[in-house]
Amino acid sequence: MPRIIDVVSHVNVMDDELCYREPQGGAGDFRLGSQVIVQENQAAVFVRQGQVLDALGPGTHTLSTANLPILSSLVGLVTGGRNPFTAELYFVNLKDLPQVPWGTNPPIVLETPGKGVGVVLLITHGVIDIGIEDPVRFMKQYGVGKAIVRLDDIRERIQAMLLGELGTLLSSSGATSVMDANRLLSDLEGAALARLNEQFAAIGMRIKAFEAKPFTAKEVSTEELRNYVDFETWERIRRLEVADAAASNTGLGGGLAGAGVGLGVGQQIGAALNPEAAALQQQQQMMMMQMMQQMLQQQGGGQPAAPGQAAPAVPQTPAEIRAYLDQLDAKLLAGQISEETHKKLYEKWEARLKELGE
Repeated sequence: MPRIIDVVSHVNVMDDELCYREPQGGAGDFRLGSQVIVQENQAAVFVRQGQVLDALGPGTHTLSTANLPILSSLVGLVTGGRNPFTAELYFVNLKDLPQVPWGTNPPIVLETPGKGVGVVLLITHGVIDIGIEDPVRFMKQYGVGKAIVRLDDIRERIQAMLLGELGTLLSSSGATSVMDANRLLSDLEGAALARLNEQFAAIGMRIKAFEAKPFTAKEVSTEELRNYVDFETWERIRRLEVADAAASNTGLGGGLAGAGVGLGVGQQIGAALNPEAAALQQQQQMMMMQMMQQMLQQQGGGQPAAPGQAAPAVPQTPAEIRAYLDQLDAKLLAGQISEETHKKLYEKWEARLKELGE
């Protein structure tokens, strides 16, 4: 004969606990007349066969048709009127969890048109006060079928919601620098709290306080930046980096040195892990720099390029077109062509690249 649970409660609540099943092993045998003792800042939620049924607030409850109308009606349907009945009972912690740390991992990508490489990675950290607002809704999202749910079990979801909302608010604010973002930070805290509560209500939770430290810019190598931006943006940044090195080093020797500058910390680590790929990348950069220097010498100083190395008058292959685009960037940086000329030529040859399937 099954053991009937006549009295059940859960008093030893852990600091980071969200919900706890009693008994831990799974469903228990209850009967109308059993007592459930619910502590302050708790709710007791009954679940049968994966379906969330009734919830009880703080106090001592004798199970009856009065306080468990849904469960009582189901008892007759699923047990043929037999008493006891089998169900799972979860104690949900309704206390606020204060000073829960959060941080920008991954960083927030902020576009900065016309400044630097065009993007900045914002990092910050702070704390939130969080808790469960609707125990039934929370149980449906996270609790059913689990012996215990603790904060770490849903921390990634909380972090993703926070960062997504912060990114949206920053993007819509028009901020284009770290200083802009920090000027908006106090307003963001209030706006984010209101917007985040709308999202968290959908999972049965609430945020009572949201705090963040000032934003700073995360410094990464060009290779690392590829993890945070789309490929087109990364390619543009890489070309600008190479073009900037070319504009700063007018001699052929300087051009080769400029190619070496492109191997930052992230690339050096990659070279150690994959030396063949790193060597190929460096060779491609050096060839590109040589072509750029030859074009600059021909058009700027009037000196012909070495025999057999001259770049074609009209780029034909995708590689030649990309090299020409890099040359345009270098000339713009060096003040040799106007922005209008750069834009027209760049659009023309980018369109040609697309025609070639690149």
